[in-house]
Amino acid sequence: MDPGILCFHHCEHKVFCTIIPENCPVCQQKLDRYDYNLLPFRVPYPFVKASQHPRAIVMKPTHGDFLNDYYNSKDLHIGVTNSQGCVVEFSEEGIRSVDPITKKWSGCETSVDWDQCLLLEQFDELWNEIWDGVLLKVSLSPLWEAERYNEERHNCFTFVLTFLRALDCGELSERAHDPKLFCKQYVVPRTSAAGKYISLYRQLKRQSYFIQKQ
Repeated sequence: MDPGILCFHHCEHKVFCTIIPENCPVCQQKLDRYDYNLLPFRVPYPFVKASQHPRAIVMKPTHGDFLNDYYNSKDLHIGVTNSQGCVVEFSEEGIRSVDPITKKWSGCETSVDWDQCLLLEQFDELWNEIWDGVLLKVSLSPLWEAERYNEERHNCFTFVLTFLRALDCGELSERAHDPKLFCKQYVVPRTSAAGKYISLYRQLKRQSYFIQKQ
């Protein structure tokens, strides 16, 4: 899903594109590898597939994806991956990926909805047993039944913060006691960086180059 945005420096400008042109779009000089002040590089893609990041806190737009549908005013949806990379999430449908009858993981196919998400935090595999144990225990609480969902007061964010507090893992768990502080430290930096990439991507959907004066 990485659109492959490239950047190179030439004639005191940064040029962003998806295909390196034969001529500089600013000065029209023919480009070859000796012309560049800095060799072309690929702009880092800020999004990940949740299924490839077990034991993690992940976030995506409530509807659609980041590149095409996300705007700052839109709500975000947050979830937790277990040790297999299966996303456990709370919504108006209740808890997904946990079977309350068998008390085991289920429905991991929903993780495909998380193929373009932000990684807020990820833990080492040494946490596998503790992470899964706490996540399963929290998920099976009646607090997360569908009828208890409230978009403003009891939502996906409430679920993730409750899990992190129960995990008792140091600073991250401490921050989970204060939703505003958690957002300031873990959410805002990631969404701000992603916002710059999204803006660049949308510029390049409308035109072949995006030029920035150095």
